[in-house]
Amino acid sequence: EVQPMESGGGSVQTGGSLRLSCVVSRWPYDGYCMGWFRQAPGKERERVASIGSGFSTSIPDYSNSVKGRFTLSVDERETTLSLQMNDLKPEDTAVYFCAVDPPYGPAWGRGCRSDEYEYWGRGTQVTVSS
Repeated sequence: EVQPMESGGGSVQTGGSLRLSCVVSRWPYDGYCMGWFRQAPGKERERVASIGSGFSTSIPDYSNSVKGRFTLSVDERETTLSLQMNDLKPEDTAVYFCAVDPPYGPAWGRGCRSDEYEYWGRGTQVTVSS
């Protein structure tokens, strides 16, 4: 069974940095959508960044709220998704989720920018204090 596993959350002060990692075990497909999402208390889930293989979204795509501060990367074996978060702000406080979608899945069909991913991690808390 495919189960993304996040790690690297924690608490930092404004301006600090954190690096999140997501290991995707037993990925049987040749291709993917991979993304980071977050959900703050009382708010809807928000896409942070995503990347796909095999088509035009093979470069990371970021939400405007994190562009220039966060960097998404995939390792050479394409089994670990990382999110380097710099210059963190209190509004970045949320539970961060890793998600993966197979080729021709619903997120794939929308350029990896929707939240219709098939596989989700359990989340890791990021707290930024002022």
